[in-house]
Amino acid sequence: MITIKDIARVAGVSHTTVSRALNGSPLIKKVTRDRIERIAAEMNYVPNYSAKSLVTKRSFTIGLFFSSIEQGTSSSFLVDAIKGISHALDENYNLTVHGIDSVHNYAAIQPQRFDGILVMSQSDEDNAFIYHVKTMGIPLVVLNRQLEDPGIMNVVANDREGVKEALDYAVSQGHRKFAIIEGKPGFKSSTERKQGFMDSLIAHRLSLSPDYFAAGDYSIESGYSAMTALLQLADPPTAVFCSNDDMAIGAMNACYASGAAVPQQVSLIGFDDIMFARYTNPALTTVRKPIADISELGTKMLIQLMQQPDLTPQQLFVKTSLVVRDTVAGL
Repeated sequence: MITIKDIARVAGVSHTTVSRALNGSPLIKKVTRDRIERIAAEMNYVPNYSAKSLVTKRSFTIGLFFSSIEQGTSSSFLVDAIKGISHALDENYNLTVHGIDSVHNYAAIQPQRFDGILVMSQSDEDNAFIYHVKTMGIPLVVLNRQLEDPGIMNVVANDREGVKEALDYAVSQGHRKFAIIEGKPGFKSSTERKQGFMDSLIAHRLSLSPDYFAAGDYSIESGYSAMTALLQLADPPTAVFCSNDDMAIGAMNACYASGAAVPQQVSLIGFDDIMFARYTNPALTTVRKPIADISELGTKMLIQLMQQPDLTPQQLFVKTSLVVRDTVAGL
């Protein structure tokens, strides 16, 4: 097994210089660092992270915590989050993925285990965990859910504005009877998207019929069930906003099963712009929430926090965008 002492002999420098160079120390000149990195690559050097951790007192582990992995977190949401993080996280770090609802002992969340933590927060119930991490002094960035605390680094998208833009577009196409399939109860995203739906209807002076508010939980199955119920109303809506794309796909299948043509008889709008949205038949009109971008930016901010503990926390917004495809028809 190649060690830093072997690299040092080939490079003609001390093993301390090699160690500093491979850890990106500013004490080592760039030309020297580049030469040592090239020699290490040619010798197929693989760092011993266990030894490195003992020396540096770091774990080289980043924790990614969702509110829950089993409830309310779709596979596409999970994949986009990890994709964004991997773009920003270098190979020196390991990423571990957890659900906050499965952490039964917060005392196990210690600086010795995590160099930094990303929380993909979906619920106010995450606050106890978030403040435990903050109290422990672990560098922390909260993604996805807007916080009121300016002392925590926060990267979010404005779901409410994104939904309003989508509904405004459907109104411009002549729709006046709108329904919503809501997200998982207790999730901040569900509340924000519902509020954006109502903002648009109120702005256009359209009625808010209780019959047009259908319960969902972000699953395909709940989208199917809610859409089936909406189609059975005596006066069904002409357009339905689904609080995520998974439910929109379920709703589209319910329309097909009920013989209601999309978009000729009922128009559908989703939220997230998951990979499958463009491949549904017809292709789904949706609001793009750039989870990968949010995760990548949040990871970059976390790395900065780990390197500069005194960095002033910020709240950063990543813009949503309406993606017009084929599921909204003009009336």
